[in-house]
Amino acid sequence: MTKQKHTKRLGALLSGTLLFSMLLLPAQAGQMHILVDGSSYDGPVLMQNSTTYIPMRHFLTELGWTVQWDSAHGVAAAQKDGNIVSVDPSRQTLTVNGQTLSVSVPSQDERLYLPLRTLGAFLDYSVEWNGGNHVSLTSGGAADKWSGENLYWLSRIICAEAGGESLAGQVAVGNVVLNRVDSDEFPNTIHEVIFDRKHAVQFEPVSNGTVYNEPTETSVQAAKLALQGVNTAGKSLYFFNPSLSQGTWIADNRAYYTTIGCHQFYL
Repeated sequence: MTKQKHTKRLGALLSGTLLFSMLLLPAQAGQMHILVDGSSYDGPVLMQNSTTYIPMRHFLTELGWTVQWDSAHGVAAAQKDGNIVSVDPSRQTLTVNGQTLSVSVPSQDERLYLPLRTLGAFLDYSVEWNGGNHVSLTSGGAADKWSGENLYWLSRIICAEAGGESLAGQVAVGNVVLNRVDSDEFPNTIHEVIFDRKHAVQFEPVSNGTVYNEPTETSVQAAKLALQGVNTAGKSLYFFNPSLSQGTWIADNRAYYTTIGCHQFYL
């Protein structure tokens, strides 16, 4: 594994708790340039709090997906090559092949919009922001981020710490590890962060050995999403489960950010 710090994830951090009531601002002509495997996407785009959203039907149809609206259940669904994507605007959730994540699902002009980075990450695209308003999606390119020790250890610490949590909760644990990698306060690699003992063991699964257990499919997916820049914990560097630990030092010295499932997250 490289000893260099991970490149900071480009683009705005996605928060699974974005409020649907936020102001929606349509992108102006020429504001965003999106390439999918080298081909220009010329459909509508929404910008909300520096996050790029694309219309589900228009975008996925261009990629060869079949998209339908299930009026009985109020859900939009798309299928391609055995893969299934569904969006529930009432619950504000995106589900891909059975894995569900809470996301902001804005609507405009009878279109449902999805966060580009999250959808791309779920579909195994590498999503890169080049120069601020240029976005490139490369199919299969995300595999480079998942190779070697990065995915191996991140998925294991996620499963050991939050295997019973929602996908959003598991992604959040991955975010904390990656935030530490990016921080000058902590070591420079995922493996070193997990096994850091500078101020005693940082993660309980290192002490009890559960970090070595095989991760679940959901934990692997959470690690992949986190490595692709999907974020539900902001810039949090700490978390703890109040039912298992008082987290006294964290609560007294760090700023509270959010609670996801059983875990409280602190900056």
